[in-house]
Amino acid sequence: MARALDSSVIARLYRKACLAELAALKPGNVHVFAEGHGMTVADFEASANASAEPLARTGARIGERVLDAVEATVARLGMNTNLGILLLSAPIAAAAERPGELRANLGATLDSLDVADAAKVYAAIRRASPGGLGRSESHDVAEPPRVTLREAMAAAAGRDRIARAYVTGFEDLFAVGLPALHEAEGRGPAEPWTVTAVYLAFLAAVPDSHIARKFGAETAERIRERAAAIAAGSELGPANGDALLAFDAELKGEGINPGTSADFTVATIFLNAVAVERKIGAESLAGGRGPG
Repeated sequence: MARALDSSVIARLYRKACLAELAALKPGNVHVFAEGHGMTVADFEASANASAEPLARTGARIGERVLDAVEATVARLGMNTNLGILLLSAPIAAAAERPGELRANLGATLDSLDVADAAKVYAAIRRASPGGLGRSESHDVAEPPRVTLREAMAAAAGRDRIARAYVTGFEDLFAVGLPALHEAEGRGPAEPWTVTAVYLAFLAAVPDSHIARKFGAETAERIRERAAAIAAGSELGPANGDALLAFDAELKGEGINPGTSADFTVATIFLNAVAVERKIGAESLAGGRGPG
């Protein structure tokens, strides 16, 4: 049986996932090759460090993890840099601290969400004030919630991919992110190119929610088609770095940030790292015989 992880290990893996995502060339997003959108790599590094401890706090509920991590980030930086990352990473962190099959733990975590979780996540969203957020006719975050967090996410699932993840048991991580990561690893390129592959897989799979909120569905689909063409065109690696940087400059010139795809990239790297760490620990406890 896969072992539970303690908070210090979960926090370390979360920080590592955040830094791996920053090291990868991600067209339109902030990375070590090109910053943008008024944010720097240092901002995101500080965000990862500030949010890791509250995100990984043992026994904390999802709403508490998200709100406390957002508060810590805003206190450090004075702005939101990681709300989507935290919404995706908090259930993974909670699932990681329980023994047993990780995907089942994640489903149980989502099933346990209640109205108090919704209240804290609403507060986190108000505190973060994410770009493109408007009023909603149902379950508006400006009002006290009357439903559980999962029910509130279900109402937004049609327009927000992160909300949809709460309804589908984080299906996109298992259907898009992890397969893209493992396929890239199998082809041979090392990080950061495997992380770039995950990012492009998400950007090519579905229109990015963050782009759609700010620029509309047509623009989001146009960017998805461009990403799909790039992802299908050649093997990722230094040889096509210039083409990716040109796409990066084009997107940033238009002020377009595929933030949802970046959030899912961090969550994929974090989920994979948690799964590997839990398996290694279980094998060690079993004297190398494998998970029991």
